[in-house]
Amino acid sequence: MATLTTSSKRPYHIIVFGASGFTGQFVVEEVARTCNEGPGGTFQWAVAGRNRDRLEKTLLQAADALCKPELKCVEVIVADVAEPESLAIMCKQGIIVLNCVGPYRFYGEPVVKACIENGAHCIDICGEPQFLEGIQLKYHSKAQENGVYIIGSCGFDSIPADMGICYTQDHFKGTLTAVESFLTINTGPEGGCGHDATWQSAIFGFADSASLRRIRRKFGHKPLPAVGARIKKRGALFFNKEIEQYVIPFMGSDPSVVRRTQRYMHEEHKHSPVSPCMTSCLMQHPFIGPHRGGVYTPGSAFARTTLIDRLNKHGIQFSLKKGQ
Repeated sequence: MATLTTSSKRPYHIIVFGASGFTGQFVVEEVARTCNEGPGGTFQWAVAGRNRDRLEKTLLQAADALCKPELKCVEVIVADVAEPESLAIMCKQGIIVLNCVGPYRFYGEPVVKACIENGAHCIDICGEPQFLEGIQLKYHSKAQENGVYIIGSCGFDSIPADMGICYTQDHFKGTLTAVESFLTINTGPEGGCGHDATWQSAIFGFADSASLRRIRRKFGHKPLPAVGARIKKRGALFFNKEIEQYVIPFMGSDPSVVRRTQRYMHEEHKHSPVSPCMTSCLMQHPFIGPHRGGVYTPGSAFARTTLIDRLNKHGIQFSLKKGQ
């Protein structure tokens, strides 16, 4: 069980690293909304990044948006991925570092390394399979030795998919053998847009897919047992009768993350593995996860916690609907 107790030497429950970035600003607002749900009532937190002025501006904007003037007093820590000493100083002050600095293939490893070496748990929102699996290969044993938890993909990639399958397994009457999930993207009146870091992550990921295959070979995993009928392999574009829409394969990290969770659940808890197929349409409570530290997926780390209940309370709904 991971400890969430602060001390004079480690005064913050959470440090939001990259708080002034595109995603970091949303994370800051969400932390501000939920900080009264922490251990003992209110958790202590800080923001971190390269530029103090931008960080202070982010806090001012959040204070105005949420009508919380006290946010102007949140502590600011200056740290840069290019300066290991600054990362070490940051990590020594927090129990958990929420890393929002991407693309992670370029900027993620120094943060993971600093967290492991300085005893801070690390959570990120990465959707890059090569980084996620490479970090597991390189740092899992060291993180275990130090009792540090490194948990990737804790954003849109891949909480809905990974925790959604865990939720389905828990509520399914019988043995769940396969899941095919669908993502519908709806845009507003002004249309849609993508963020540059997300675009870079996708482009470099596709260009360097051979590296991911090499990483997977190094694990030397045995194939998971196949239970039940396999999901029919889909083409690049197909029409699905259940949702009555044309769909394409989802190119994100969800399949990679879900498979890693299913392998962990099978090897550690003897659960029957689920075969995933993803497509898309055109801490107040104790942490009851793996007993030791290490590099884990959301499902591996949070399946036995109250995360889904907490997400349901905050607008991320998990529910079951009976078939017709």
